[in-house]
Amino acid sequence: MKSSYKPMKLTAAALSIMLLGACQGPSKETTEESDTLQTEARIETTADDWILGPFVRPEGINPVISPKEETSFNDPMSGKAIAWESNDTFNPAATVMGDSIYVLYRAEDKSGVGIGERTSRLGLAATADGFTMNRRDTPVMYPKDDAQKQNEWTGGCEDPRVAVTEDGLYVMLYTQWNKKVARLAVATSKNLVDWDKHGPTFQKAFDGKYKDRFSKSASIITQVKDGKKVITKVNGKYWMYWGEKGIFAATSDDLINWTPIEENGELKPLISPRKGYFDSQLTEAGPPAVITDKGIVLMYNGKNLADGGDTTYTANSYCAGQVLFDKNAPTKVLHRLDKPFLVPSESFEKSGQYPDGTVFIEGLVYFKDKWYLYYGCADSRVSVAVYTPE
Repeated sequence: MKSSYKPMKLTAAALSIMLLGACQGPSKETTEESDTLQTEARIETTADDWILGPFVRPEGINPVISPKEETSFNDPMSGKAIAWESNDTFNPAATVMGDSIYVLYRAEDKSGVGIGERTSRLGLAATADGFTMNRRDTPVMYPKDDAQKQNEWTGGCEDPRVAVTEDGLYVMLYTQWNKKVARLAVATSKNLVDWDKHGPTFQKAFDGKYKDRFSKSASIITQVKDGKKVITKVNGKYWMYWGEKGIFAATSDDLINWTPIEENGELKPLISPRKGYFDSQLTEAGPPAVITDKGIVLMYNGKNLADGGDTTYTANSYCAGQVLFDKNAPTKVLHRLDKPFLVPSESFEKSGQYPDGTVFIEGLVYFKDKWYLYYGCADSRVSVAVYTPE
């Protein structure tokens, strides 16, 4: 779906109609259903005014980051020069520093074959306009001979989400992958280049109960203050949403050590995959959540089941959804979209190492009165979509 910068005002139902079938070519059946859907759109309630969007792809801009063969750095694991971003560049975080947006993206070399078999490192790019990227030649986060070696060799550092405190501390939640267990981890920085790794987020909670549990994908709650999106507390605690097969919550006093929310001694699920919907296989936390006057808006990634999903969308495709939580009770769901607000529709979103189609959202910034959403395309490239509030 290509569009200009001009913002559109859409209800959730109308947005669903616009995106319906974008993962596949239109069929006769889809066309025949459209009249009914248009009627339903006109009688839709206004309970959708909490949604962030619509996000539109700027014409002729994407993808904004693609693989490069010519950049290399000395890899601490092998002791050799590695073309660290030669195979794929995808799944980006984003934040603002000074007068620019900074995008931290996952980059894979050619050390293996298949998703999860190569080494991932995190690159950094700066952009003053949101689109034109000035990239560093070397990664800023990668597996090396440090205290996190056992958690990161040789899979690396994956899928970051980044947010910033009011006093300028950048907090990255990322996945450590040692090709055995994926662990959600935290790192901090003052300049986005030099990072202090603090290890797994849950290593101290409940006497290490969740330290070695498969965990990934975390979204810290933020709020726009004085034109800047910053980490904020709710009820005296920092909060994050996390998880892949379902979305859970955790709290922290220091942004380093996190305690998962439990119910009856087990993780408390907040949202889970829904049979018959675009998110029927996975519901995976997206970019940092945002407190608005309506509640806490969490964007998330949904994977569509091949058998039992929403047949409107391609089997196994990743599309993006939104859910609204109570801002005074962050585990309480108020609303959830039944249709995705962003789906794979462009060629670069359906070609690469994940050809079923992927828009994987991880980076959301508020910059010069606009919202910029950075996402991974088919696990191979980085693109951006923009929302201009009226």
